[in-house]
Amino acid sequence: MTDGTKKAVLEYLRARGQSITFAESCTGGLLAASLVDLPSASCVLNESYVTYANEAKCALLGVSSETLTAYGAVSMETAAEMAEGAARRAHADAAVAVSGIAGPDGATEGKPVGTVAFGFYLDGKTETRLMHFGALGRQAVREAAVQYVWDTLAELLGAEGNG
Repeated sequence: MTDGTKKAVLEYLRARGQSITFAESCTGGLLAASLVDLPSASCVLNESYVTYANEAKCALLGVSSETLTAYGAVSMETAAEMAEGAARRAHADAAVAVSGIAGPDGATEGKPVGTVAFGFYLDGKTETRLMHFGALGRQAVREAAVQYVWDTLAELLGAEGNG
C-alpha cells in the first residue's frame, strides 16, 4: 500500500481542522494503525474503536440490537450505525466503519468469505458500500479492506490530488 493516498486524506483533514475516527471489526485496528504510520496522524486522530463482538458494537458505538438481528454484523445497515456512532462518541468530523468476513470461517448464506461492509460518515451524511474481495486469505482480505477505505476516502473527499 502506498502512503500517497493516506497522506492526501490526512492533509485534506488537517488543512480543514477536521478529525477522523474508525470503527473496526474484521480489520482489528489495521486501519487506525495505517494512519498512525504517518507523521502528524495525531493532528486528525484522537481515538479509534475495535468492536469485534456485537456486544461491543452496541455498547461502544450504539449499534441497535434490532439492526444486528435483522441484517447481521456484516451489513451496510450495521456499518452505517457503526460509523455514525463512532463519530458521535469521538466527536469526530469523519468516521469510517468496517465489518466483514475475513475467513476462513464465518461465511453465511449470501455473505461469502471476503464480504466487507463499509460506512463512511462525512459532512454529516453517511454513505455505505458492500464489497466482495473473494477468498484471498484472512490477512489479504483485511489489507484489501484497508486499501479500499483509503481509496474511497480520497475519492469521497476529493483529496486525490492533495498532499
